[in-house]
Amino acid sequence: MLEVLPLPAEQLLQEHRRAWAEPFISGVEMRKITDAHTPSSDTVNMTLYYVLSTTPAPLLDPHISPEEKEKMEAALNYADHCFSGYATMHAENLWPGQLSTVLQVLQLANLWKLTLQKRGCKGLVAAGAHGLMQGMVLSFGGLQFTENHLQFQSDPEVLQNSYSLRGIHYNKDLINLAVLLDAEGKPFLHVSVKFQDKPVKLYACEGGCSNDPVELTSELHGHTFPVMVTQPITPLLYISTDLVHLQDLRHTLHLKAILAHEEHMAKQYPGLPFLFWFSVASLITLFHLFLFKLIYNEYCGPGAKPLFRSKV
Repeated sequence: MLEVLPLPAEQLLQEHRRAWAEPFISGVEMRKITDAHTPSSDTVNMTLYYVLSTTPAPLLDPHISPEEKEKMEAALNYADHCFSGYATMHAENLWPGQLSTVLQVLQLANLWKLTLQKRGCKGLVAAGAHGLMQGMVLSFGGLQFTENHLQFQSDPEVLQNSYSLRGIHYNKDLINLAVLLDAEGKPFLHVSVKFQDKPVKLYACEGGCSNDPVELTSELHGHTFPVMVTQPITPLLYISTDLVHLQDLRHTLHLKAILAHEEHMAKQYPGLPFLFWFSVASLITLFHLFLFKLIYNEYCGPGAKPLFRSKV
């Protein structure tokens, strides 16, 4: 504190902006929300701000040793096994719509740290604010680092929302991943890379890796991938620096089928059940039988009226 007191206000403001800009290279942007359980962009950004506000940022500490800094940056650049488990997008206790007290903010920050630690992200939590930002972004969409690749393992049934995850650290490069919807409302994946150092080849393939992996580039239009759903369910996208690893991966998944997203959803929700249509058909049949009985009793039953009157 004593070190910053003599600094001019303008310099303090610039340092403040720089300190916040670094972790916010990463983030989440909600584009289209179709259900009530998905947090809005305001809720997501508010949560990120609150959690980072209560967390130290040791990577910005000028007194940190080079060894400690290198260790934290290594964890940040490749968070092995983080984030394991299902995506936190719909975990309402992690993305609350409103916080009114300091105690609630502190409890939320502690809950996030505990969640990340239990899901393979201890290295990121130890890296402070920068690491927490990375872990929260990974968890939002269900992204997980493994020994050889980064995989996107979102639930295929919640892709009706459109969102983007930016600034995902992969080694020293930044990956942007978006779930988008086409004109017919079908989801697809968009991936782009922002190289920070000398370009390193990155490759990606969609679910099942049945097609040859493609090399990712820093071109503005990026790359698009269809959402392919496998049986049994496996990740929807794989990204790796190891081309051979992705080529071999398809032979190790042992899949029964690979379906387009719309085919998978049609099988999951095939329409109204048979019992419903059977009930409708039964009601229609009963109605016609009742109508036939009325007509029969009117003209053929006891005391029935003659169909034709005699002219005599």
